[in-house]
Amino acid sequence: MEDQGALFEVEGGSARSPVRYELPDADIAHWPAFFVGEDRDRLFAELLATTAWRQDSITMYGRPVPIPRLQAWYGDPGRTYTYSGIEMAPESWTPALRTVKEAIGPVAGVAFNSVLCNRYRDGNDSVAWHSDDEPELGVDPVIGSVSFGATRPFRFRHRHDPSLTHEIELTSGSLLVMRGATQACWKHQIPKTTKPVGERVNLTFRVIVDP
Repeated sequence: MEDQGALFEVEGGSARSPVRYELPDADIAHWPAFFVGEDRDRLFAELLATTAWRQDSITMYGRPVPIPRLQAWYGDPGRTYTYSGIEMAPESWTPALRTVKEAIGPVAGVAFNSVLCNRYRDGNDSVAWHSDDEPELGVDPVIGSVSFGATRPFRFRHRHDPSLTHEIELTSGSLLVMRGATQACWKHQIPKTTKPVGERVNLTFRVIVDP
């Protein structure tokens, strides 16, 4: 990896000058081009090739239904994560995931100890409305979301006032950091699309707190 300073680029500023959104009950910072150039493209290729992707299912109406994306869970030993009835024991960090984690940690101000990896193969893959608010994430968790590959819209909807919405286009190499009351007060989704769209990898870095 080249000098990390070359990885960071933000329109109108530096890696320490993100775009911020004035949404009620939220603290969101967005770097549209945190990873750039050859390093961004190499990381995307490595993540596709070296991540232990798996197809999980959830139970709906008494039968298993495949989740519309591939996923994987990585982290420090013992940092198990459970959501929608799926318990995920951490795989050991790959070089690509460790590189991303070490790059975004100082900017987010958090020593992340785990990451949920999602692979959207085409426009049929999606994630439904949800919040990252599982008990093992603690109160007011910090979520560092990094995207590689195809651009997809990231939609927000306020929990208590559904008329409050917002949408951010997450481009390849972008970093989105959500903190404070964001998870308690907002839900988010990646919707399906009928438009032709390429593969996308999203990494949502978290801190699994001690029980």
